[in-house]
Amino acid sequence: MANLKEYLLKPSVETKQERNGKVVSYLSIILIGGLVGTILAFLTVKGVALFTNDHFSIWQFLFSSEWNPSNNQFGALPMIATSFFVTVLSGLVALPLAMVLAIALTEMLPKNVYKYCQPLIELLVGIPSVVYGYLGLTIVVPELRNLFGGTGFGMLAATCVLFLMILPTMTSMAIDSLRAVPKSYRRASIGLGATRWQTIWRVVLPSAKTGILTAMVFGMARAFGEALAVQMVIGNAAVMPKGMMESAATLTSVLTTGIGNSVMGTASNNALWSLAFILLVMSLLFNVLIRLVSKRGGH
Repeated sequence: MANLKEYLLKPSVETKQERNGKVVSYLSIILIGGLVGTILAFLTVKGVALFTNDHFSIWQFLFSSEWNPSNNQFGALPMIATSFFVTVLSGLVALPLAMVLAIALTEMLPKNVYKYCQPLIELLVGIPSVVYGYLGLTIVVPELRNLFGGTGFGMLAATCVLFLMILPTMTSMAIDSLRAVPKSYRRASIGLGATRWQTIWRVVLPSAKTGILTAMVFGMARAFGEALAVQMVIGNAAVMPKGMMESAATLTSVLTTGIGNSVMGTASNNALWSLAFILLVMSLLFNVLIRLVSKRGGH
């Protein structure tokens, strides 16, 4: 009887598996959290070195338009303004077209069309950014040069490339948001006498509003952090742009072109790390915004 009681009270195989799974999960969380914390701490320390070690003015760094590292001039305003401008403009252009494609594929066109188009959209999402940059360099820039003159490099070319990059992402997320709306909503609307367009406009889109906003923010976050594709078409001139066809530079393009040409620990290198810190802060803000939009939609 004692042996039987001991056998019955012994933890089962499933219990051991669950315990081992929890241990692995907790260790993974600790590892990932430690890595993220280390990256944040490293970028923070390097990002403020320009102000703590080199005693450069934060106000002058953020609001000066002169960027000339060789003369210790580190005005990041042109790159910050250009990054925001091309990001917002590409997002505003991409969102309406993404919504048109999503509505057509989910609400209007036959299911077979969606069946074949969805893998294509997902394929476009996964294309490396250098491919988009090469297309911009060989197609967009020459076409803009023919249409408007000049070199073809500039903010308009960067906006076009970013638009092409984020359109598949925003379309895919918008499709998922529309398909998540219960079919009973559509049947109820049609049962009340609404037309298909009235159902889409007054029922489906309001129900998918949170997912659509998330798609827009996510697409703009990707555009803001893009480096290689933008660098290939924007012209990389760290000056305040005066027009869409003028060469400019973003935070990422200045980082990628300058980080290999500066000596670690110098003021010019610390200034680049400060630009990276701005990118980190903006990425965190985009993530917070996505969570706020999702949380608000959950209520």
